Amino acid sequence: MENREIEAIVREVLKAAEGGNGAVFRQPGETFPTEQKTSAEAGEISGTAAWTGSRKVIPGSGKLAAANGGLVPVTMPLALAVKLIESIEAKAAEWGMRVVTAVSDASARPVAVHCMDGAYIGSFDVALNKTYTSIAFQMSTAQLGTLSRPGESLYGIQFTNEGRIVIFGGGEVLKRGDAIVGALGVSGGSAEQDTALAAYGKSVFENLEGLSN
Repeated sequence: MENREIEAIVREVLKAAEGGNGAVFRQPGETFPTEQKTSAEAGEISGTAAWTGSRKVIPGSGKLAAANGGLVPVTMPLALAVKLIESIEAKAAEWGMRVVTAVSDASARPVAVHCMDGAYIGSFDVALNKTYTSIAFQMSTAQLGTLSRPGESLYGIQFTNEGRIVIFGGGEVLKRGDAIVGALGVSGGSAEQDTALAAYGKSVFENLEGLSN
């Protein structure tokens, strides 16, 4: 391959990284009116603001954020995770519960964890592991609990993954459309209470999708 061909490829890659040719993360069915955009417009489309020394992700956009080594995809922005947790905590207070709530991204990486005053210390790990379980098996922990009963197809699953698998309620998968973007884990009440509170959190998640910084 000649040098000019290599240079052309490099230019295209750099152009794609900046969003200049429309090569950005898009949601299923998402289209743009035109592909030729100014630098500022390209930033808005790719989920980032015009370059001012830092980049800004719109919570829920699943776009790109600045990192030390370049741009990285974000499935669960911090602001969205915190807003979701605050909604769950408000409902928990109504129900007289003191819980630990965790939200992880699509890779089961913790994004935010809140501990209400008086919550069990042990609930911290349980809440995190509920998010891990929901991402690892792409289902709620309550559903996994049903499938792992004696005689069922996943019996014994809780002894895998170095003990991180939780088989009682309180963990929910969070989706944007059909795409898994993260998971929610709630711990602090009975299994039934945690299940109900996590289900509530999942139900309000879509209403928080339009949240912006």
